Amino acid sequence: MLKDILSISGHSGLFKLVAQSTKSIIVESLETHQKMPVYYTNKVSALEDIAIFTEDEEIPLEQIFEKIYKMENKQKSTVNEKSSNDEIKDYFGDILPDYDKERVYVSDMKKVLKWYNILLSQNILNFDEKKNEEKKAAKTDEKSEAKEETKELKKASAKKTTKTAEPKSEAKPKKTATKKAAKKDE
Repeated sequence: MLKDILSISGHSGLFKLVAQSTKSIIVESLETHQKMPVYYTNKVSALEDIAIFTEDEEIPLEQIFEKIYKMENKQKSTVNEKSSNDEIKDYFGDILPDYDKERVYVSDMKKVLKWYNILLSQNILNFDEKKNEEKKAAKTDEKSEAKEETKELKKASAKKTTKTAEPKSEAKPKKTATKKAAKKDE
């Protein structure tokens, strides 16, 4: 979902990766839809690579967005980057109660809220579709596993029938050979 969405230092807002060349990438602003080149001297971060520090671990940005999405009932956040610092801290505390208060700054929280609102307005954040896709993938996996199990059972039963058939087929030639030998003796 956030794979091709980029944050570029020195530029406000978010950008979508359009194309790559040897010396630059071409991006499109999600808000203005203007395209521009970004060179290797700029610091570019993909949103899927960004995480928020907590006391124990780092939580990926996508999970933070999903928490806001659920808390706001699929709407824009009630607190935005222009709200007071105390409001933003309280709101972020509701979203992620154990965030690292020493390493996560109010400016970081403002970016997260701004990015969330931009992504939501562009219909990029749709966690309902993501869950449906995950359910479909799980069903597909279950079906393929069931097919594999069926194939293995058929192979196993084929081996059993082959093994049981072999001794019977061996017994018949011995009897006929014995009968032939008896006829020759007579």
